[in-house]
Amino acid sequence: MIDYNLHFIGNEQIYGHVKQTVEHYISNLKEKNSIEKLNANILDPIKLTFDMKVYGMTVGETLKTECLRQIDKSNNNNIGYFHQNLFKYAGNGWTVPGNGVKGGFDVCNDERHIYAEIKNKHNTMNSSAATATYLKLLDKMARDSRNVCYLVEVISKRSQDEVWRTSVKQSGHTNRYENDRIRRISMDRFYEIVFGDKTAFARLCKALPDILDDVLEEVGTKKLKFKFLKDADVKDFNKTLLLIAFSTYDGFDNL
Repeated sequence: MIDYNLHFIGNEQIYGHVKQTVEHYISNLKEKNSIEKLNANILDPIKLTFDMKVYGMTVGETLKTECLRQIDKSNNNNIGYFHQNLFKYAGNGWTVPGNGVKGGFDVCNDERHIYAEIKNKHNTMNSSAATATYLKLLDKMARDSRNVCYLVEVISKRSQDEVWRTSVKQSGHTNRYENDRIRRISMDRFYEIVFGDKTAFARLCKALPDILDDVLEEVGTKKLKFKFLKDADVKDFNKTLLLIAFSTYDGFDNL
């Protein structure tokens, strides 16, 4: 096997971890790979008509874009699991608890009293989600004076490890919180804590394209086709979409 030069995780481990994520990607596509499955939640014919006309897209391009849009949320979740579950290979007391286990934290180290929640981007949480997350970390911190809790941001505004200062609204009152043991940290700094190497995350990002190429060569995703494209009737596409979405609406029976 190729040496990916990731001394903090074995070649077979990272290959298998990437492969698992790729297989989830493939599964998501297969779940949408027909007109019927693509229309499971009813396509929006108005938006798709705008998309085709304004951007000059063909029927096939429009369907492909819609398919990718529908599976994007699932794939974002898959990337979240990719980031989270990589830490199960760290050893040295690091664990990735199952859902609802150990307070539902994404990554834990009981020996070092470290508990972390991982978010993909710094701006993905609305105020309610941020409040709920902060209160969760606050509760964990309050249970043991040794506990340190982190909000880990994969894509942060900058490399950072700083106190999470925030306002929390409860029962009509807004309180300002900050505590040295509740912190916001970028993924590179968290990798340094876990693996003891400040370049570990950079090494992974650099190696990822090569790992993906090797995985794709094995699983053959490049041969996947969007089967629904063969089912699309270019001439009657707009009519078909309208009838699917609005078949019970007045005036659509004579299109």
